Amino acid sequence: MAAEGLHESETLASLKSEAESLKSRLEEERAKLHDVELHQVAERVEALGQFVMKTRRTLKGHGNKVLCMDWCKDKRRIVSSSQDGKVIVWDSFTTNKEHAVTMPCTWVMACAYAPSGCAIACGGLDNKCSVYPLTFDKNENMAAKKKSVAMHTNYLSACSFTNSDMQILTASGDGTCALWDVESGQLLQSFHGHGADVLCLDLAPSETGNTFVSGGCDKKAMVWDMRSGQCIQSFETHESDINSVRYYPSGDAFASGSDDATCRLYDLRADREVAIYSKESIIFGASSVDFSLSGRLLFAGYNDYTINVWDVLKGSRVSILFGHENRVSTLRVSPDGTAFCSGSWDHTLRVWA
Repeated sequence: MAAEGLHESETLASLKSEAESLKSRLEEERAKLHDVELHQVAERVEALGQFVMKTRRTLKGHGNKVLCMDWCKDKRRIVSSSQDGKVIVWDSFTTNKEHAVTMPCTWVMACAYAPSGCAIACGGLDNKCSVYPLTFDKNENMAAKKKSVAMHTNYLSACSFTNSDMQILTASGDGTCALWDVESGQLLQSFHGHGADVLCLDLAPSETGNTFVSGGCDKKAMVWDMRSGQCIQSFETHESDINSVRYYPSGDAFASGSDDATCRLYDLRADREVAIYSKESIIFGASSVDFSLSGRLLFAGYNDYTINVWDVLKGSRVSILFGHENRVSTLRVSPDGTAFCSGSWDHTLRVWA
């Protein structure tokens, strides 16, 4: 028996070393394709001129940290969720609150607007993702129409509707992502591969097919095929948790923001990291990232209360926005690209343009 055990550990060691050598050979092949840096290619590109962005609206009403927000496709309404257990739908033009739901738990870490604009999804420490239909009847009890769609074994960290109101994609602290049918609450596909909590996800722009990217506490960003449930690409260059991932508008790349105080750009066709957005003076983690509509700018919210605006091609910072009085937790560019909204632990949301 002892001999058998020894034999087993030997084969394990040999398999491990074989895996390592294959990994290093893959890295060598990858390096051969790595012929030029993005900022070198972009040297001929004209620099961006001065641009001024200011807070145009401040949305006040949450009693605690704002944790997540999402724009409606109508480019006007915003849904936000907070540590106070409330989910609020705002009119970003007038700053009025149109709907409010009190969740059965605090720390509502995820919220999303349905593509039709007729429903919202949210969840957090209740380990569930709940969908609420929105109507214009002011006296209606929204909680009565609540539908529990997704069930995880740990907190819900992110959720997003696919291209219809009928399916929802969730990420959780249980280390998995999952695709659910909204109507029946049935699990359609689960995605296993992260070694720790999954913190964020983003769906590929619709033209590019059925993939999404997720990031988590295992410092990995993984690209998944929604139909097969398989991980098709994985990137591991961050040195800490990945808090946010966002596809480039063309769908050929994605950016990530991490607790290691950097944002990074990964090219899916080159299968590698192509840019790092960082400065010596930035020592706090990036909590949320999003691209401008053209893809030339990357907006990133940080834990030092600031929002940095990066030139995606040149890798330089073009602006820094002050206004929040606590860490910026969430940030999204509006569907028409004319503004972006940020949410913060200072209990407010700000619309910038």
